Amino acid sequence: MTAVKQQTTRDQAAPGRKRSDGAGRSATVKDVATLAGVSPKTVSNVINGFVHVSPATRERVQRAIRELGYRPNRVARNLRRGSTGMIGLVLPELDVPYFAELGRHFLTTAEEHGRTLLIEQTLGDREREAAVIHGLGDQVVDGMVVSPLALHGSALANHLGTVPLVLIGERPSGGLADHVVIDNVAAAKEAVAHLVAGGRRRIAAIGVQPEPYIGTPLLRRTGYRQALEEAGLPPDPLLERETPRYHMGEGARAMAALLDRPAPPDAVFCFNDALALGALRTLYERGLRVPDDMAVMGFDDIEAARYSTPSLSSVAPDKNAIARHAVDLLLERIETPDRPAQEVVVGHTLHTRESTEGGIPATAH
Repeated sequence: MTAVKQQTTRDQAAPGRKRSDGAGRSATVKDVATLAGVSPKTVSNVINGFVHVSPATRERVQRAIRELGYRPNRVARNLRRGSTGMIGLVLPELDVPYFAELGRHFLTTAEEHGRTLLIEQTLGDREREAAVIHGLGDQVVDGMVVSPLALHGSALANHLGTVPLVLIGERPSGGLADHVVIDNVAAAKEAVAHLVAGGRRRIAAIGVQPEPYIGTPLLRRTGYRQALEEAGLPPDPLLERETPRYHMGEGARAMAALLDRPAPPDAVFCFNDALALGALRTLYERGLRVPDDMAVMGFDDIEAARYSTPSLSSVAPDKNAIARHAVDLLLERIETPDRPAQEVVVGHTLHTRESTEGGIPATAH
């Protein structure tokens, strides 16, 4: 088991604010309290991740901490509260851009709560997911946020309760764990409806997966089919391409297979941006114009989507909100282990760019 440990402290003070006085004194809790206009106890509550602090006050204290470059003595604090001061983040693949970007938001959020983040990857393997959950819980962390791919339902329930845990993503837990999600059905439906509004009539889907992958792929396919049905376009199973992973190479191969069909599509909805970027490469190699010959829609709104040629239309989950809600729920769970499980649905935004805007579909010629 290989872990990537990230110490979430700042080594430099924010510009324009000194970290110490003329005698070299480091900033203290009292300094932070004075700058934020709160009591030292409130500063302590924010640092320790206690949840009973208003969002506005928490933000004011965190801003003062950043400006002063205040660095709490974590070892002493953790000994006092009987914890490690570390939380775990368990992700399927660290080299998938969406998870890399999401991890950065978790690092920032953990830092603001005075926590160290320990990151593990599972590669979506069922046994590894179980091993990581048990291994981190038994060793070093006070709780963990997990994005499972293979474990779900009763199989996942067997691993709950060993350590405070929050799930992100769409693996069902039967209401036994705190859960942070986006509305994948609504988001996919909105993306495909945009393609329909642009005059597309043969819209393919890349990223469908068979059982046991019943989470995100199933929900995005459901939204895709609902949008087609509402537009009076019957779903065509031959336009739905399975991919074993959500990598660029898989998107390129799926796009090639669709183009080799007697009746190729005039648009494609890819279940993540990596698949969409791979599809764009195949279209370029085949000499097809995007969006004139083929509109391409992605999902996740990774940074590369804004800088590809053409720039990629994509659904943007609120990654920052996912991280903040998940960490808040985890700290609540650590503080109050027996409270009922909660589910938080965060928002999303559809960003339309060159890959779907301005083209004239062939079916409209």
